[in-house]
Amino acid sequence: MVRKLQQRIGEGQRGFSLIEILVVILIIGVLAAIALPAFLGQRSKGQDSSAKSAARNLVSAIESFYATNKTYVGAASDDDVQKSGVFGTGNDEADIASSSATGFRIIGRSSSGNRFTITKAGSTVTRTCTTTNTGACPSGGSW
Repeated sequence: MVRKLQQRIGEGQRGFSLIEILVVILIIGVLAAIALPAFLGQRSKGQDSSAKSAARNLVSAIESFYATNKTYVGAASDDDVQKSGVFGTGNDEADIASSSATGFRIIGRSSSGNRFTITKAGSTVTRTCTTTNTGACPSGGSW
């Protein structure tokens, strides 16, 4: 192969043969086919992380409300909760689905379509997600 290249250079030939170009294109195609799914998976994980973060930050705002009022009821209309920067029903935001005197349920929405729920009932806190085995939602559905 090296001898052939040296011979070509010596004869004044320039460029690559069609087969050499096709081999390079084939290699690039295989590498792209391997890298693209990995990239898309990382993208949804990033989007999911943003939704999880919004849900956790909303929990902090609600717990602050609870420290003052000794109930979770009415937290959704509290000024501090609404101005927390994460409260809402859009992507990468979280809202309070339900609340009681001793607990709440928060749903964080991701751009990838996943929903991350934090439920507090008394002293028990559970974290679940809707679409298991996708993005940052593990196979057990608990994060």
